[in-house]
Amino acid sequence: MKKLLNVILLAVILPAIVFTGCKDDDEPEPQQKGNFETLSNYMADNGMDLPDILFIPTKWVVAPELIAKGGIVDPTDNSIPGYYTFDIRSADDFNAGHIKGSMNVDLTNVLTKANEVGNEKPILIVCASGQTAGRAVMALRMSGFPDARVMKFGMAYWNEAFDVWSGKIGDPAVGNNNWVTDASASLPTNAYPGWETTSTDGAVILADAVTAMLADGDWGVSSSLVLDDPLGYNTYNYWDEATYLSVGHYKGTYLYTDIKLDNVSALPAEDDCLIYCDTGQTSSIVAAWLKVLGYSSKSIKYGVNSLSYQVLEGASGHVVWHHSKDYTYETSK
Repeated sequence: MKKLLNVILLAVILPAIVFTGCKDDDEPEPQQKGNFETLSNYMADNGMDLPDILFIPTKWVVAPELIAKGGIVDPTDNSIPGYYTFDIRSADDFNAGHIKGSMNVDLTNVLTKANEVGNEKPILIVCASGQTAGRAVMALRMSGFPDARVMKFGMAYWNEAFDVWSGKIGDPAVGNNNWVTDASASLPTNAYPGWETTSTDGAVILADAVTAMLADGDWGVSSSLVLDDPLGYNTYNYWDEATYLSVGHYKGTYLYTDIKLDNVSALPAEDDCLIYCDTGQTSSIVAAWLKVLGYSSKSIKYGVNSLSYQVLEGASGHVVWHHSKDYTYETSK
């Protein structure tokens, strides 16, 4: 009788053990996901904090001065022999006039083209005004081309035929109640962007984020639009404090001189954040870096050149537009 009870007990227990074991084996492991911390840690470990990526190994912008003056332009034919020159303007604009030897490359294809030409020479990005080029250079510097550079002021600086700058400078902020000289409020601390990705590989996450940044056409805001209603935007001035106070700034703007991974939480995780500087060139490359991290960042076009030009011109050490060069150019039929 005792044997019979043991047999019955085993008959009841064994299936339960087998069933339980199978259930544990079949349960899928929780899916790991990459996030802001994964990407930011990878960037920090690989020299991609903003101060590093802007100035190491070279500064990110170069003026088209003649070689004899320490510049990049060959006076014999007005080419730029020391660089692979990518002109990211439209095909129509490129065909109407471009630098000798330059290649017409769509913004979204700059990485593909860079990998085609290789690293024998650094890459110089040319656009209309020097602003859109910042996005391309940030993408390149984060993708194995750390000495890629923007040509200062774009084709507008090359020849008067392409001058899109002169019509953008002005002083609408002077005397405007929305342009002030008061001190900045302290930067806040916010949560980091909450995006997630199925990859936990920092290199893969970065590559995807850079591609998405290049494809995002929503990158610039008119300076006059913000001047009309500055408190309706989150604005951040990328200057030193002395200039912030003396030249002035949008009402409600935060002074944000040292943007980097350690303090990027000053920005809102969900809302648009607008960065501005002298010309819109620095702010465009900064906004591109922030967009890679997952922020909805945009550059204020043409910067303070389009808001308080004369005051900025009188401030020491700042970049202002004056006039075009007189270099020759080629056309395509």
